[in-house]
Amino acid sequence: MSSNIKWYRRLGMLLIVTMLALTVVACGSKNGDQSTEGNSNQQNTSEVVTDETTNDEEQDFKIITTVNGEIKVPSHPKRIVAEEYLGSLIALDVIPVGAPGLTLDNMYFKEALTGVVDTGAYGQMSSEQIFELQPDLIISGIAENYEVLSKIAPTITIPYGDLKNAHEELTYFGELLGMEQEAKDWLANYDQIIAEAKQKVDEAIPADASFSIIENTAGSTYAYGDNFGRGGQAVYQALGRKPPAAIADHIMEKQWAEISEETLPQYAGDYIILTSNDRTLEDYKADPIWSSLPAVQNNRVFVWKEEVSWYYDPIAILSQTEQLTDWLTGLHKDNN
Repeated sequence: MSSNIKWYRRLGMLLIVTMLALTVVACGSKNGDQSTEGNSNQQNTSEVVTDETTNDEEQDFKIITTVNGEIKVPSHPKRIVAEEYLGSLIALDVIPVGAPGLTLDNMYFKEALTGVVDTGAYGQMSSEQIFELQPDLIISGIAENYEVLSKIAPTITIPYGDLKNAHEELTYFGELLGMEQEAKDWLANYDQIIAEAKQKVDEAIPADASFSIIENTAGSTYAYGDNFGRGGQAVYQALGRKPPAAIADHIMEKQWAEISEETLPQYAGDYIILTSNDRTLEDYKADPIWSSLPAVQNNRVFVWKEEVSWYYDPIAILSQTEQLTDWLTGLHKDNN
């Protein structure tokens, strides 16, 4: 009986000690929870600020104003899909992970694109293919594609024609990618080459000579302005030449015009830069309509294929300007 009483007393003391211990732990836990909650709030606030101010490239963002509003993009994107403006990226030594097949075929920098994934037809890129590339930035030139592309990654849309020349384009992408100095350096070299080319042409060709940018296919003929490819940027912007006075305002404002056989003479300048895939200068000399043009009669027509003339990025413009400069100065030598 005595041993049983001692056992119960020990059990009672053990229960009391246990209850006291639990009370201390509970109080400590409550205080600890409050402390942890306070630290958690402070930590979360710090993370929000850090997202805006950190130098960590993986968390550094900027806000870009676009036709679709303000877009939050990485300051230093690593995986870019470029639907458009690929030449400006290459000029800045930025290689995308994906691009449409048409731009991948650009002869002016095709070798630099080894390993870049073909994302489909221009303007109709495969969203599934782009998603698999896990881009952190998409650059587009078609506003209608924004809704689909923006669900994959931050998407910057610059509609065709918004950037008017090589300077605007390189400067824009230099700022977008945090490569302002690289863009300035590239443009300084570009300006030097263009200035030298323009001087050569100015010495060889009369200042008042008119130039036409024309594309002729089996079914139609078009004239173009200074921001629609086919050599327009090289002739009108880089070399500073002018279209025929009668159509100058119209073609520079609209940037293109369909030409009939009747209106061809008024669009034809003293010199014609002509895109054609299947006809040569000799073919045009044998054509009853084209052979009536002074430019054709005087061999002042430069014929090149669309794979050469279509592109209008800064790298293409530079090469096209050099090609046309060689042709124009060569004409001058032949005539002297």
